[in-house]
Amino acid sequence: MAHLVAPALLSFTQRYCDAYQQQHQSLPCSDAFVGLPSLCIQKQEGENVYWRAYQRDSVASLQAVEQGIELTLHPDIAPFYGSQYCADMPARWRDVALTLLQVWNEDDYVRLQENMLGHLVMQRRLKQKPTVFIATTDDDMVVISICNLTGNVIRETLGRSQREVLCADVADFLDQLEPVV
Repeated sequence: MAHLVAPALLSFTQRYCDAYQQQHQSLPCSDAFVGLPSLCIQKQEGENVYWRAYQRDSVASLQAVEQGIELTLHPDIAPFYGSQYCADMPARWRDVALTLLQVWNEDDYVRLQENMLGHLVMQRRLKQKPTVFIATTDDDMVVISICNLTGNVIRETLGRSQREVLCADVADFLDQLEPVV
């Protein structure tokens, strides 16, 4: 399914940008990225950075995470985080409000890998099945993740074994996401 993740992510990103354009008559913008370089930046006006997703030439590797935790990551994870630079995007999956996490620049990619490694180490200590987060929710303790064993997209409560399967795979999950602008 990994070969379907990047196109599904690109499609959702385009739907998000189109919805933003329709509602605001501009590219998506954020005040969170002022002063942070990125290939996404189209222009900056005052405290607003206007952005457009930047597709990478090839999918970035997560080999450092795999070596650090001695675990092979599910093949859907690398294309989810490594196929584009982009701002985080609010969305809805059925009744679940979420913010789809993305990577803004290479420094952000390094931070992501550190956070991913910390998350996986904590799960190992708690003897939980490994997951990699892909979205946040309004509840700081609840995240949307990819189950590393099955590739299912799940809603999980951090530090607990409570998990709910939302979708069979990442590509289908992305195809079903609705942008929230």
